[in-house]
Amino acid sequence: MKKKMHYLLLVPCLVLLIVFLVMPLIQIILPTLFPEGSGFSFTNYLSFFQDEYYMTIFIRTVKIALISSLVCMILGVPTAYFISRCDKKWRGILMAISIFPMLTNSVVRSFAWINILGKNGVINNFLMSIGVIEEPITMLYTEFSVLIGTIYLFLPLMIITLVGVMENIDNDMMEAAESLGANRVKAFMKVVLPLSIPGIIVGCVLVFTGSLSAYTTPQLLGGPKNLVLATFISQQALSLNNWTAASVFAVIMIITTLIVMKALNAIAAKLDKRGEV
Repeated sequence: MKKKMHYLLLVPCLVLLIVFLVMPLIQIILPTLFPEGSGFSFTNYLSFFQDEYYMTIFIRTVKIALISSLVCMILGVPTAYFISRCDKKWRGILMAISIFPMLTNSVVRSFAWINILGKNGVINNFLMSIGVIEEPITMLYTEFSVLIGTIYLFLPLMIITLVGVMENIDNDMMEAAESLGANRVKAFMKVVLPLSIPGIIVGCVLVFTGSLSAYTTPQLLGGPKNLVLATFISQQALSLNNWTAASVFAVIMIITTLIVMKALNAIAAKLDKRGEV
C-alpha cells in the first residue's frame, strides 16, 4: 500500500511533464513528419540537408558551440583549480566574482561587448591611440564577436561545475605524486585532471547546449549576416510565419544536442567510469 502511495506522488510531476514538455514536442515534430496534403515523409529534413544555405547556418552553429565548449574548458580548468585550492574566505569571494556576470541580463552583457568590439569601441580606440592600426578593425557582427560573447556568457557555468568537483579532490594526492618525483604540472595532469573528468564532461554539456540554443548574444553580436539556428528559427517563425521550417530546425537542434551528449558520455566512459551524465 505504501509503495502505491509513493507512485501516486509522482502523478502531478508526470502530468506537468506530459503537458508542458511531451505534448509541445509532439506538436513540433508531427508537422515535420506529416506535411500538409501527404503522408509520412522525411522530405522536410532532406530539404534541410540538401540546402547549402541551411547547412552553412547549421555548421556555423555547431562550430561556435564546439569552440566555445573547448575554450571554456581550457580557461575553466585552471581557474577552477586555483579557486578550489584557496582558503574558504577567498574561495567564496572568487566564486562570487565568477558568478557575478550571470546575475546581469544577457542583453546588457551583449551591449557591453558592442561597446568593446565596435569600430568606435574600446579595443579599436586603444589600438589606434598607440599607433598599432590606422583604421578601425571590423570585429563586431562577425563569427568572432559571437564566439567571444558566447564564451563570456557560459564560462561561469564551467567554472562553477569544476570547482564543485575539484574541491572534493584531496590535496594529499598531489603531494603524493610530487613525493614520487612528479613536478607540479605533471602531478596536476596525472592526478587532478583525470579525477575532474566527470565535472569537465558536465561543464562541456552545459556550455555546448547553451551555446547551441543561445539567441540573444548571436542576435545582437552576429547581426543578420551571421545567423545561427536559434536566430534563424526566430526569423522563420516570427518574420516569415514558416512554422514548419522552424519546427524542422528545432528538431535538428535537439537531435544534434543529444548526439553530442551521447558522444561526450562515451568519451567520459572511456576516460573515467564515473563520467556518465
